[in-house]
Formats: sequence, C-alpha cells, structure tokens
Amino acid sequence: MPVITTIEDLRRIAKRRVPRMFYDYADSGSWTESTYRANEDDFKGIKFRQRVAVNMENRNTASSMIGQAVSMPVAIAPTGLTGMQHADGEILAAKSAKKFGIPFTLSTMSICSIEDVAKETDHHPFWFQLYVMRDRDFIERLIDRAKQANCSALVLTLDLQILGQRHKDLKNGLSAPPKLTLSSIMNLMTKPSWCFEMLNTSRRQFGNIVGHVKGVEDMGSLSSWTAQQFDPRLNWDDVEWIKKRWGGPLILKGIQDVEDAKLAVNSGANALIVSNHGGRQLDGAESSIKALPKIVQAVGQDIEVHMDGGIRSGQDVLKALALGAKGTYIGRSMLYGLGAMGEHGVDKVLEIIHNELALSMAFCGRTQVKDVDASILLPGSFSPWV
Repeated sequence: MPVITTIEDLRRIAKRRVPRMFYDYADSGSWTESTYRANEDDFKGIKFRQRVAVNMENRNTASSMIGQAVSMPVAIAPTGLTGMQHADGEILAAKSAKKFGIPFTLSTMSICSIEDVAKETDHHPFWFQLYVMRDRDFIERLIDRAKQANCSALVLTLDLQILGQRHKDLKNGLSAPPKLTLSSIMNLMTKPSWCFEMLNTSRRQFGNIVGHVKGVEDMGSLSSWTAQQFDPRLNWDDVEWIKKRWGGPLILKGIQDVEDAKLAVNSGANALIVSNHGGRQLDGAESSIKALPKIVQAVGQDIEVHMDGGIRSGQDVLKALALGAKGTYIGRSMLYGLGAMGEHGVDKVLEIIHNELALSMAFCGRTQVKDVDASILLPGSFSPWV
C-alpha cells in the first residue's frame, strides 16, 4: 500500500479501482468543463500571510454549522450514485462522518436509502438533500421519511431543474440502468474487487425512489420516470412550501448570484451554499470561491453562508473560511477516498483535511478556527473578486 498524504493520492487509486462510467460521473463537469476546473484552480491564486513567533499550541478547529457542533467546519456534500463508487458507499461515508463529528448529507439520488443510512448508523442524525420532482406527492413522502429518520437538516438543491450536458456521461452510456457496451463490459472486467463487492450487496439501485413511487419497481422502470421528473418550474414559492412541510433547519444549495442570495434570505432559510454543482450544470459560470466574497458581503450578516466546490485540501477549507464561509462541503474529495479504500478512504480524507487545516491555520498565526478572517490572506490575491 503506498503512503497516502494527499487527496490526489486517493484520486489516482480511485481512478484505477472504480469502473470508468462511475469514476467519470464523479470526476467530470459539463460541456468544456471550464467551471469544473476553475472551482479547483481559483483556490491556487489565493495566498496566505505566513506569521512567525506565535504560540501554536492548543489548536482547535471545532465550530458549528446551522447551530450544530462540528469538529471542523466541513460537511460531506450530497453526491448521487455514491453507492456505485463503492458498495454501500453512502453508509460507509456516513459512518466515517459520524466518527469524525461532521455532518453527512444524503442525496435524493443515493443508492442506499434514507432508512438504510439511519439504521446502519444507529439513527445518528444526518442531513438529507432534496431534489424537487414533478410528483409532489412523492416529494411530500420523501420529506416525511427524512423526518422519520431524524435527519437534522434539509438541504434543498435549487440549481438542477434541468440537467447540464455532461459529455463523459453520454459517451459512457451512464443512465438508469447503465447501458452496457462492449467497452464498458471490458472495463468492468478490469475491476474485479469492485465487482465482487457489488455482487455482495443488495443495494444497487436508487433506494430513495425504487419501491416508493407507483410503477417504479426496478432500475428499468426508473429510467423513464427520472427522465421526466426533475421539475423546471421550481421557484421561490416552492421553497416556502418545502420549508413549511419540513419544519426544521433548511439549507439552500446552488446560490451563485447576489440577487439570489438576497432571495434566499427572504425565504427564511437557515443557510445557503455558494455552489455551481461542481461545474456540472452551467459551464462558464464563475467558480464558487470567486462567487463567495461578494455573497458574504451582501448577505453574510443575515444568513449563514456556506461554500461548496473545488475543495481538495485543508488549505482550501481555510481560504474559504477566511473569505467568510461559515461552513464548507467536500463531495469529490470524499468520493476519491471512498472509491479508493471504502470507509477507511473517507477516514483518510477527513484526517488529511483536518491536519492541513490545523497546521495551515497555525502558520497563519491562528490557533482557533473562530478567529480566522481575511487578514490571514494577502489582500492582492483575492480583493479584486469582491
């Protein structure tokens, strides 16, 4: 086993281990993938101010997100098809998050169901991410199932009313069920450990949907249902309806524009997530880290602002916090660890990010994450964005 010191180490292992169609689903963007690349690249231009002769003992990364205590201001982002990166992937990632003391967010499009995750994590509170479908009765039942599972927050995604065109998914035949071609079959034959694990689990379909929608009893019938269910009519009146139905902490995901951020404040949500869906929707949109400062400046006193997109290290987390985020999310980084080494891989991701966050914070003259602000950054490296 190689010595693993970075998220990139885990990405390379995952690429070797996970079938191409599922690896590419996790590690790609829409169209030219310019926004997907910018999410990661724009962090690199932000520079720290290194400080010396500062007492670096007793470093503490503990914080809170929407009033819930966290060991560091990082949550696992909702990611679809997580259980196809590794068998029972959502359960494994949730267990890792529980051990580490951070939130895990389960996607509507997960392989393991809400009930599966609740049962296998001893009903430990986790967050649930909601996509709004045309079938509002199903959405009402889905919200009620999240309540029954004691989910402690609802994350409502606003930026997937329609799907961005993802060229790799189209070329790989990724669908529900996947279209098996000679190429994809040959690729599966090179992934024996993944195939063995998938054969030894019963969780191989969208657990939140199959069996919970009339007429959708298997992956075959799911395909036609999902093709017409994402609702392009989603609007702020729907947000109000969902907030009332849910009745608990609500986080709005997919905010990139100041005007939308102000509408999020008016909706009464508890937090918003600055996010462009990992560069998988509107290619050519600006990176999340570039959008973050102006949104914090506009609404940061009125709503808790979180950030998602491009985080590959604890230093990236620290930069987002310095620019005003009160919480951050890791999606691809978690998937790399999961695909590479299962639950132990997610553990490793969280260890790497925590260690890098604590060390980099100290080098910048801070020992408490609550004291991190823009003064730890070189002004010229980010101020033009505001």
